[in-house]
Amino acid sequence: MSYGKQTLDDLRSPARELRSRIPEVYAGYAATHKAALAAGELDVATKELIALAIGVSKQCDGCIASHARGAARAGATEQQVAEALGVAILMNGGPSTVYGPRAMEAFLEFSEGPATATG
Repeated sequence: MSYGKQTLDDLRSPARELRSRIPEVYAGYAATHKAALAAGELDVATKELIALAIGVSKQCDGCIASHARGAARAGATEQQVAEALGVAILMNGGPSTVYGPRAMEAFLEFSEGPATATG
């Protein structure tokens, strides 16, 4: 297990505990998540790439893992992920050169692509 799956596994139990305490907040967030990522003028893969790049920008490990998985499930290619991460690097500089490789590793893990990226 590496970055993406390990991050989601690490978050599963504490997230479940918090969700049990504030279910209305999580229900509202889930509805927003579903609406924001639904196919429209932008397809789901494009929206997941945007979310992945924002996750890198925000240095959010859980966001990176979740949206790397979402991008893989939506059919994004390795090159599309790499280019989205290039935009994150452009907009954020140095920190994205650390979190960008983490995002690529997570995507490759979820897409079952080559595990050549390190983070």
